[in-house]
Amino acid sequence: MATQTLPAKRTGKAGSTIFLKTLMAVSGLIFVGYVLLHMYGNLKVFSGEEAFNTYAHHLRTFGEPMLPYGGLLWIFRVVLLLALIAHVYSASQLWKRANQARPQKYAVKKTVAASFSSKWMRWGGVALLLFVIWHLLHFTIGKINVGEGGQAAAITQNPYQLVVHSFGAWWMVLIYILAMVALGMHLHHGIWSACQTLGFTGTPQARKIAKTAATAIALIVAVGFALPPLFILFGVID
Repeated sequence: MATQTLPAKRTGKAGSTIFLKTLMAVSGLIFVGYVLLHMYGNLKVFSGEEAFNTYAHHLRTFGEPMLPYGGLLWIFRVVLLLALIAHVYSASQLWKRANQARPQKYAVKKTVAASFSSKWMRWGGVALLLFVIWHLLHFTIGKINVGEGGQAAAITQNPYQLVVHSFGAWWMVLIYILAMVALGMHLHHGIWSACQTLGFTGTPQARKIAKTAATAIALIVAVGFALPPLFILFGVID
């Protein structure tokens, strides 16, 4: 009787590398969903102070009375923190393995095949991590008013006023725009890589869809996040 040969399982370092890539892809896609929702929330600033502050308050009351005040928000925070740890860990381990596999630098670097966004992924990811830390200190943990004028307490306790005063400072807008450019590039390459890792690019049509989706999401997120600070800086939103 003929015997069926099962596919060989990938073990050892190769299997671990596949796991790390999958972990990075899944955790990255969690952040893609988050930044899309966060971008949508930020655009509420165009609807005025009342609408924006109502949205900010609703984030903390959503799910009541099944959940305590801010309960769902804390669930999101825990999920995002775990995703961040998984993403940074897997990326650092893959980076370390890539360096170990090629201990000596090439005499001639092959830069044609590698896209600029691909090269940016490592250090751009580090830059984004630093920006996220500052962003949390600025708008969530510390609520720092970097703008001028107004009563400090009244501004920091009012989400809309904190956003408007913060982006009234040109240097703050510049930092934010640079971070959004970095985020767009990171998303563009990251979404494409995640689709490859998860097996969504098996056909030419699937690869085309994945590339289009990566480009579209990167542009939508980067532009969507950049609009409020620019409109505030130029006085359209006040």
